[in-house]
Amino acid sequence: MRILLVEDDPHTAAFVSKGLREDGHAVDHAADGKQGLFLATTEPYDAIILDRMLPGLDGLTLLQTLRGAGNRAPILVLTALGEVDHRVEGLRAGADDYLVKPFAYAELSARLDGIARRVRADDGQREVTRLKVGELELDLLAREARRGGKRIELQPREFRLLEYLMRHAGQVVTRTMLLEGVWDYHFDPQTNVIDVHISRLRQKIDHGFERPLVQTVRGAGYRLVE
Repeated sequence: MRILLVEDDPHTAAFVSKGLREDGHAVDHAADGKQGLFLATTEPYDAIILDRMLPGLDGLTLLQTLRGAGNRAPILVLTALGEVDHRVEGLRAGADDYLVKPFAYAELSARLDGIARRVRADDGQREVTRLKVGELELDLLAREARRGGKRIELQPREFRLLEYLMRHAGQVVTRTMLLEGVWDYHFDPQTNVIDVHISRLRQKIDHGFERPLVQTVRGAGYRLVE
């Protein structure tokens, strides 16, 4: 997703931006309300993360302005104002969700995914059930993988790993992204579990084919290419 982060605290902004980028999102950052309003009204965003207490233009006014102008981007309010009245005020102003500081990044990420899914459902978009990268296909309902029409037998974890790589096709996927997205680890256990599974996956989807699909990006992670 392309996400706009409107946050004046540099430490919070750096923390959130780093996590979002490692999750594969593109992030634009605005340090005050006026800059946030300008970006939100001139650029297309899949989601907006919005602090309430902002210099220049407060977050609630920014939120009401966007909704009044017909902007339908899902908006997650991120703020230290956590009283019930504050939450109600934010939601009634047009926020899709409300997260109080201090927060865990994993919860922010989950809430962001949640509001994005709701918006896609409201727009009548169908959930993706089949992924395709070049001649590699993954059927999420039948739990089957094929390359060039040839069926590939995958273990459950290998299937999740391939699904994650295909959903981020063309992007560099970091070790942190794989640990959180495939193994549900929010820390690095300092094992070679990723290397082992990538090696097994390569043997299954690249063996016997002229062109390998899984690339190692030295010092960064892995990338699935067409």
